[in-house]
Parts: sequence; C-alpha cells; structure tokens
Amino acid sequence: MIVTTSEEISGKPAIRTLGLVRGNTVRARHVGRDIMAGLRTLVGGEIIEYTKLMAESREQAMDRMLDEARLLGANAVIAVRFTTSVVMGGAAELLATGTAIIIEED
Repeated sequence: MIVTTSEEISGKPAIRTLGLVRGNTVRARHVGRDIMAGLRTLVGGEIIEYTKLMAESREQAMDRMLDEARLLGANAVIAVRFTTSVVMGGAAELLATGTAIIIEED
C-alpha cells in the first residue's frame, strides 16, 4: 500500500476516494523509563526511552489506520498526518489520519 503525506500520488491518478481513515493508540509512561529519563535530563541529550515509546506509538497508530483503509478496499492513503494529545498526566494519544483512495494500478 502506498502511503504519503502529499495530497496526490504523482503519476497515479485516483480512481475513487473512499474517505477518512484513522488509527490511534494511547500510551502511558513507564515508571522505570521515567527514572531513566529523569536522570538523562540532568546530563542533557536525547531521552531514548521516550523516543522509542513514540516510535512504537506511531507505528501502531499507522498500522491501525492502514487496517481500516484495507477494510475499505483502498490501495493507497494520501494526506497522512499525525497528531498527539495529552489524555491524562503521564498518558498521551497518538492519532494517524489520512484519506483512503483507490489508485490506478500499472
């Protein structure tokens, strides 16, 4: 499946627009990761524990969005966007949205 943040796929005309698809996940921080992250803030640099958590969250949200697109019969998703929001202290939602389409196959 082709996935892009652009509004169209160059050289691949959309035959049909199927509509909005989305996938989300809500993740909470882990006490062990918080301790390590807290220590890292003392010396500076990347907080690897949170980087990994966000990467896993993005992948899960995107997988869920693509599953929804497949159920609609799409072979591409355009205009993909990611947003985050705080649900409660220590927990955040990551949402992936896009437009499911059917493109002309070669």
